[in-house]
Amino acid sequence: MSDYKRDAVEFLQMVVAGDIEKAYEKHVDMKGKHHNSFCPAGFEGLKKGMIENDAQFPHKKITVKHVLGDDDLVSVHSHLVLKPGELELATTHLLKFENGRIVELWDMAMPVPKDLSNKDGMF
Repeated sequence: MSDYKRDAVEFLQMVVAGDIEKAYEKHVDMKGKHHNSFCPAGFEGLKKGMIENDAQFPHKKITVKHVLGDDDLVSVHSHLVLKPGELELATTHLLKFENGRIVELWDMAMPVPKDLSNKDGMF
């Protein structure tokens, strides 16, 4: 696994585990930007949203399903469980790296319905 792929996964796992400050210190260039429509611009706004999410869902879990890398871009497809059996998401994070740090981040999420019409599932 490339360094950027490993770092992308480690960043997401640290955030989900509640080690948000440490994840940002280790992996994020705070001058970068994100594209989450629920948080104010800038990584400081995203970090605040992640801290609030951690307070609301302190026992969440992430299971990484796929990691794709193309030079400085990494995509991580995962199963994020905020509340088991109640609120589960299929997520994709796209992270852009520069000089070993995350400089841009996109995230997309889709709820996992309790009754799936597709027998192949979401993962």
